[in-house]
Amino acid sequence: MKTPGTGGRRGKTKPNAKRTPGAGKPRESGAKSRAPLKHHEQATGESASRLIDQRIRELGGWRGETLARMRALILEADPEMTEEWKWMGTPVWSHHGNVCTGEAYTKVVKLTFARGASLPDPSRLFNSSLEGNTRRAIDIHEGTEVDAGAFKALVRAAVAQNAKLSKKR
Repeated sequence: MKTPGTGGRRGKTKPNAKRTPGAGKPRESGAKSRAPLKHHEQATGESASRLIDQRIRELGGWRGETLARMRALILEADPEMTEEWKWMGTPVWSHHGNVCTGEAYTKVVKLTFARGASLPDPSRLFNSSLEGNTRRAIDIHEGTEVDAGAFKALVRAAVAQNAKLSKKR
């Protein structure tokens, strides 16, 4: 059973996968319980994924649906993506470094790419934070559809760029 609002598939499970199978499913009685994480804590992997699931449920409506859809596209674009929870409650997707963050505001869901200014964007998805030297963002308003193929290409380009930078270090 899928957790409502998660947008579907999260990538293949591999021995070194960043997300464990069964995450987000109710625990069976007698299972060892852990204290829930708070929104202000930092987390990676399964814990972060649970917090992102929770954020999507809390948002509900078009913002929750949009964040869930974009999350699914990110994870489809790169099944090795790590989900993180940073900076007092911000979903972050990373692979060889931060790829993008996902934030929800009253009138917009914002996906900010850490090194977006240096990414090719032939479909012109970036429509916010265009004046900066490093970051670029995509602001998604209610009713706006983002081209899934172009978005996944942008995610893959960000991961490839991070991989090049990590090899130089």
